[in-house]
Amino acid sequence: MRKIRLFIASSLDGYIADETGNLDWLFTDQDYGYSEFFNQIDTLIMGNKTYQQILGFSEYPYPGKEAFVFSKMQHGEQDDHVKFVGENLEDFIKNLRRSSGGDIWLVGGSQVIEFFMEKGFLDEMIIAIHPIILGDGIPLFSKNTNITQRLDLIDVKTYASGLVQVYYLFC
Repeated sequence: MRKIRLFIASSLDGYIADETGNLDWLFTDQDYGYSEFFNQIDTLIMGNKTYQQILGFSEYPYPGKEAFVFSKMQHGEQDDHVKFVGENLEDFIKNLRRSSGGDIWLVGGSQVIEFFMEKGFLDEMIIAIHPIILGDGIPLFSKNTNITQRLDLIDVKTYASGLVQVYYLFC
């Protein structure tokens, strides 16, 4: 069965983007394990807000990867980069996990992450914690979540820049 892995960056105070969705605070001075991770996955899943943010980038950052966007409004549609899925999400995820291929990257955002956690679909979480405090923004987990989840720490990587990457398995 294919693993679903969350690989995401966060500020020290738990935000994945500033209040406008901006990501210019992310460290880009080195790879931080991204290329190795990217080569292990062949499928991506993300929420529509995340996808709309990505469309604002100068170029689509995930060429050659199959990608799905969760969107009830666009269910069944597709564009040059992704297919939109908005119905029977649990069955869709179960079938995707059973299909052949590499690991699946849950790109974000927080609503989709919480859905995957609530349903027990996440296998691994890799969080790159940047040594910056944003004070406000889009949280990794909403303050209204009722999820209690135990994780097993499997690795920690530190970088001279102050970035810390933590690797967890879901129990």
